[in-house]
Amino acid sequence: MSALNAAIDIGSNSILLLIVDGERVVHDEARVIGLGKGMGDRGVFRPDRMEAALATLRDYAAKAQELGVPAAEVRAVATSASRRALNATTFYANVLKATGLRVQVISGDEEARLTWKGGISGMDVAPGPVLLIDPGGGSTEVILGEGGHIHQRVSLEIGTVRLTEKHIGYGNVDPAALARARAEIDAAFATLRLDVSPRTAIAVAGTATTLAANSLGLAAYDPLAIHNSVLSAGALRTWIDRLLAADPEERRRVVGVSTDRADTLLIGACILLRGLEATRRQAWRVSDRGLRYGIVSV
Repeated sequence: MSALNAAIDIGSNSILLLIVDGERVVHDEARVIGLGKGMGDRGVFRPDRMEAALATLRDYAAKAQELGVPAAEVRAVATSASRRALNATTFYANVLKATGLRVQVISGDEEARLTWKGGISGMDVAPGPVLLIDPGGGSTEVILGEGGHIHQRVSLEIGTVRLTEKHIGYGNVDPAALARARAEIDAAFATLRLDVSPRTAIAVAGTATTLAANSLGLAAYDPLAIHNSVLSAGALRTWIDRLLAADPEERRRVVGVSTDRADTLLIGACILLRGLEATRRQAWRVSDRGLRYGIVSV
């Protein structure tokens, strides 16, 4: 008996589609679109980014339909950038007309709940408190919990796209500009006060999975190899040095991903490293799962 379920996660940088049949993954796809690119702290989605996002959502709706899930039954959610964008309501009304997808802009608390539920699934974790970090394009979510319960959730206003645009841009990186970005990251984590010390630290989303894939030397992305892999503080420092020294084309070649993803990896690596330092951990366990897996398990 089929139990098809489909989820779309519309983030500030990536848009992801997951279709499952019970516990079996039928289709899992991610595209780096940069919907929140050029927004700043408060602004509007750019026309070219909306066009790219709409094209992706059309493709995703068609893929879901092809595999047996009508657009009306796909749960599509949008997060940080969509909470901030002044034209998000108009954009998602157009998405509904064009694709049949009804997009829900979820709260930070709901985002944390779904990310936690999806991110810890299938992870080998020791008994005790677990810290989960999700460095998104618009913000970084930090969640502390145990089992199925979230004890604490903090949203830090330091996203990979936001800080890349604010401080270092998309060309060659000025070390002084990176230092300013890292100072802002430090200041954000200085406000973090965890109720208890975690025994396990998990990182989700594109920065962590991309760096983990490259640290493992994978020729092609392999979710099974990446899920439960380790990304250490030492590895992150090495990646920061390599990405800082590289020009835009070299960054893309070094990590083997699209320009839009490669350009934000440096800030993402800095966020992940500071997260370890601030919580006195030595390494992240990397989860290939995240919010989209939380959606299909609801």
